[in-house]
Amino acid sequence: MNGAKRYLTRVRGARESVPVDIEDLGEGRYVLKLRGVTHTVDARVLEHGAVSMLVDGRSYDVELDEAGDEVQVLVQFEVLTVDVADERAMRLRAGAAGFSVSGKAVVTAPMPGKVVRVLVAPGAQVAEGEGLVVVEAMKMENELKSPKAGTVTEVFAKEGSTVEANAKLLSVE
Repeated sequence: MNGAKRYLTRVRGARESVPVDIEDLGEGRYVLKLRGVTHTVDARVLEHGAVSMLVDGRSYDVELDEAGDEVQVLVQFEVLTVDVADERAMRLRAGAAGFSVSGKAVVTAPMPGKVVRVLVAPGAQVAEGEGLVVVEAMKMENELKSPKAGTVTEVFAKEGSTVEANAKLLSVE
């Protein structure tokens, strides 16, 4: 799986994370490797937002609800809450665990995308880890969180606007 991207997933209540390698073949087709087993996936987003999936020829209707790094997955009448992070995000989480941010913190777009929602206004008091802005990139919504507790001093992000990687979205002091 040459072009595969690795994600670390953990179902709420599970003891350990499980690596998942996903290679996007285009047109809704993917190759997924989970616990050493390779699966072929064909996924189509339906009008009402659910996803119709063929996994190794078996059909599933899946509903997804994203909330930050967690995704609630409804499949076969069961709801699972899954924490999903790519390897880069996991390294960032590990690095951030050991220090705190002081002074002015500027929140930037991690990759090119579209600003879907701005969750705060200048002057808002925010807690560390609180959602600030939602950016859609690569068909996924990413809620960017405050790196520190403080006051939102500037908001550059505008809902509906496109942003480049590392574009300044807002600042917190």
